[in-house]
Amino acid sequence: MAERMVGKQAPAFSMEAVMPDKSFGKVSLEENMKNDKWTVLFFYPMDFTFVCPTEITAMSDRYDEFEDLDAEVIGVSTDTIHTHLAWINTDRTQNGLGQLKYPLAADTNHTISKEYGVLIEEEGIALRGLFIINPEGELQYQTVFHNNIGRDVDETLRVLQALQTGGLCPANWRPGQATL
Repeated sequence: MAERMVGKQAPAFSMEAVMPDKSFGKVSLEENMKNDKWTVLFFYPMDFTFVCPTEITAMSDRYDEFEDLDAEVIGVSTDTIHTHLAWINTDRTQNGLGQLKYPLAADTNHTISKEYGVLIEEEGIALRGLFIINPEGELQYQTVFHNNIGRDVDETLRVLQALQTGGLCPANWRPGQATL
């Protein structure tokens, strides 16, 4: 049986990544916590696919909104940093990503995907999982779903803003509305 993660300390991670300037670097939950940042960690199945670039580029196109909310966005797949870079260096018109405003991390040993409960072991790829972690490292929100469906950036931003109110947000709550 799966163990509950929301409301608990998120699994720590440190992964190699392709940074927004296309250099290779590292991303970690510890670094985000040290910088008092929220973490929006999302997993996707693999590079050079069809649904993935639509959501990865949509997140990048709205990155400034995440940044305004003191959130760091990190995309993760089980591909290598070299494959990530090749995909970033491929133009969007050619099913590539083009320039991104946040890092893409490589979980090549599948450890982080497994710890977050999104690894499809027999395929060696991740389900689409989205995790929002507060600056103290507590997992506040998670959603995991089938790989055929892309994420909604508006909903991700709405949930992040709702969590940041610290209040009780009713159904269909929108930023600027009263909490309960």
